[in-house]
Amino acid sequence: MYREYLKDRIGSLIYITGTLIRGFSSQTFVEKEFELTPDQYVILNLLLENEEIMYQRQLAEITFKDRANISRIIEILHQKNFIEKIPDSNGRKIYKLIVTEKGKEARDKVLSTDMYLRKIITNNISAEELALTFSTLEKMNKNIRDKVKLQI
Repeated sequence: MYREYLKDRIGSLIYITGTLIRGFSSQTFVEKEFELTPDQYVILNLLLENEEIMYQRQLAEITFKDRANISRIIEILHQKNFIEKIPDSNGRKIYKLIVTEKGKEARDKVLSTDMYLRKIITNNISAEELALTFSTLEKMNKNIRDKVKLQI
């Protein structure tokens, strides 16, 4: 029945798969007693791997999360001393986001688990199948991205 329901419902399958991945990631992070949630880890990782990303607005655009969600994650990371918020020189309420040593250490503790989760999620999927999946999802994303309006 499950398989029959999802037949021809690509959106439902993507949604369910995403929900399962989020649940599996969250469950694993709790079991391992990490100081980060999966969403916080994604933001820290983005900041560390892309030094040109320094502002909240850029993170919202990349992750496609709304302003309130990104603000909440940033504030939690700041309270945990994983990031610093440096006032921008133009004097407005814009902050550059810099990962602290404590933030780097927290991210590094999660890194091997992240790789482990990716390995489980992509088990029995060839490199070619994975490349085709990425390509297809990117095309679907492009088809609808400009039709969705979030407050970023």
